[in-house]
Amino acid sequence: MEIKIGVQDTPREVSLDSNDTSEQVIAAVEAALASGGTLTLVDDRGRTVIVPAAKIAYVEVGATTKGRVGFGS
Repeated sequence: MEIKIGVQDTPREVSLDSNDTSEQVIAAVEAALASGGTLTLVDDRGRTVIVPAAKIAYVEVGATTKGRVGFGS
């Protein structure tokens, strides 16, 4: 699933593909915002993305990504 995170005072958004469900991502975002800590997500390649909850402008949770066509994975 594609996730886009807008970060305050930054012109570009953080974009990642995750194997988590939309419910898991939304729960993680809500927990981070409630605690004021950090939002930690792991993408489908095992990379970890950490964003301070105080700097989150928005989070867009997209539909599950389908198989990709082309080179690389």
